[in-house]
Amino acid sequence: GVWRQTRALLFKNCLIKCRTKKSSVQEVLFPLFFLFWLILMSMMHPHRKYGEVANTNLGTLDTSMLVNFVIGYTPPTRMAREIMKKVAFDNFEDGIITEEYLSEEELQEASASKPSNFVGVVFNDAMSYQLRFHDSVAMSSIYMESR
Repeated sequence: GVWRQTRALLFKNCLIKCRTKKSSVQEVLFPLFFLFWLILMSMMHPHRKYGEVANTNLGTLDTSMLVNFVIGYTPPTRMAREIMKKVAFDNFEDGIITEEYLSEEELQEASASKPSNFVGVVFNDAMSYQLRFHDSVAMSSIYMESR
């Protein structure tokens, strides 16, 4: 019954493997070659590991630099307003001036007119944003962790 069919199938597969030695060797060596190649590539580009940083007291924030500081943001959604309200009033006693803009173009125009004390925030969604300075865009560090 089942044992005889299983034994015949195993015998047939052994005969096929013995008659096609080239393809049998390739079936074994190609995965080993690719495994070796992956190990070699991972050794050439290792992940950086950073050591711990000791806790240090950074002192108080010098808020005199933030006088007349303007943070513009877009798009003016409910979530963006709540976040910017927290930034402006919960962290600084004087508050930072926040301005909302309807589009990125308006934000860029405002950045060009007052470049020294203006930072733009463009909310992509509720969890991500980009900072816009007068002449550059600061990307989140999440994109730079690993190649």
